[in-house]
Amino acid sequence: MLAAMFDDLSERLRGVLAKLTGHGRISEADVDAAMREVRLALLEADVNFRVVKDFVARVRERAVGQDVLDSLNAGQMVIKIVHEELTAILGAGDRTFRLAGSPAVVMLVGLQGSGKTTTAAKLARQLVRQGRRPLLVAADPYRPAAADQLQTLGKQIDVPVHRAPGGTKVLDIGRSAIAEAKKIGRDTVVLDTAGRTSIDQPLLDELRDLAKALQPAETLLIVDAMVGQESVAVAQAFAEAAPVTGLVLTKIDGDARGGAALSIGSVTGLPVKFLGTGEKTDALEPFHPDRLAGRILGMGDMLTLIERAQENVDQKQAEEMARKLQRNAFTLEDFLGQMQQIKKMGPIGGLLELIPGMGGAAKEAQQAVERGDLKRVEAIIQAMTVQERRDPDVLSGSRRRRVARGSGTSVADVNRLLKQFAEMKKLMRQLGGASGAGARRGMLPFGPRR
Repeated sequence: MLAAMFDDLSERLRGVLAKLTGHGRISEADVDAAMREVRLALLEADVNFRVVKDFVARVRERAVGQDVLDSLNAGQMVIKIVHEELTAILGAGDRTFRLAGSPAVVMLVGLQGSGKTTTAAKLARQLVRQGRRPLLVAADPYRPAAADQLQTLGKQIDVPVHRAPGGTKVLDIGRSAIAEAKKIGRDTVVLDTAGRTSIDQPLLDELRDLAKALQPAETLLIVDAMVGQESVAVAQAFAEAAPVTGLVLTKIDGDARGGAALSIGSVTGLPVKFLGTGEKTDALEPFHPDRLAGRILGMGDMLTLIERAQENVDQKQAEEMARKLQRNAFTLEDFLGQMQQIKKMGPIGGLLELIPGMGGAAKEAQQAVERGDLKRVEAIIQAMTVQERRDPDVLSGSRRRRVARGSGTSVADVNRLLKQFAEMKKLMRQLGGASGAGARRGMLPFGPRR
């Protein structure tokens, strides 16, 4: 889940701000006390201290304004101010992703282990979705394994990979890739360049020469969000060597403190353009600072949820499911199909955290996934006959024992699923198919055991 990196910070900030919304008018002393806690929470999350200092000063200055302190909903106004200032921290620079040139050249740079190769494949997949025809280029002549990995990823997403014989100079690889792209009708070249375990001058000189020769439309620095404040120094060094146009933060789904990810754009002036949210080739998101700020503050991110649904869920099937819910005709067979569609959108916990106020349910859902509960649900339903899925009322004691044996579960597991499914149907019918309420009420099948 994206929120994993920001879990502790998110909980701290929500707790601090909740105190301000607990009563109507607030005093300057209330704001000062809250800002001390916010400052500590940000520093403990590894946010750059200068960024923290400026952030707290700006929030305090706006929050102690007379029109805020005199307001009956002052706490809510302070939350709005925090959201706006957090968005400002995250939103440094021009985040436009430009693809000029024929072919357009996108150069990926960064240290070894930062995720350049997987990011190249993720970006290529996203370009294909946009109707472009990318060519992946293994521009690291020093590590044959990197070229092998890129070729494997290219096959997975059906994108060709250009690689040169060992010992070929980087400049020659770049020039031959441009020629190859023109020859086979590819309109975008994505270069996976060489990295080092640490920054050294030969690497920076090589990147500078490559950028000068190929004139890339975008030079994206791949930064491991798990590294912490060291990533700021890395970004500054690369920006001095090559015309870096933006950042891609990888491993954002990890469990590091996340502060560097919040402050790197503000410190370096380089815009964050993409987030790597997982290992799969579809786990790359355009960066929206206002959305991330909302997720950190527990406001959810419905726009991202809608976009994922549009990409992964069949619209006609979704409309049919809504009609079935309204008619009370929703079956276990339908439920299994919905589960399989939702899984395409990403981890269940990560989806729930996009819904405002669902932070607790997101954690419960993720814990259920880790326990294998959802796999058990699928196994139980798949062990049923078509008639049993469509009409669970026919599941007698003997049939339930057969389903339990066939799914490798217990009769108690089968009974629990059937009970929770019946409760979920009842609640969803009452709400006219409203989303999210069932999860808030603990209706997720195989939720935490009582």
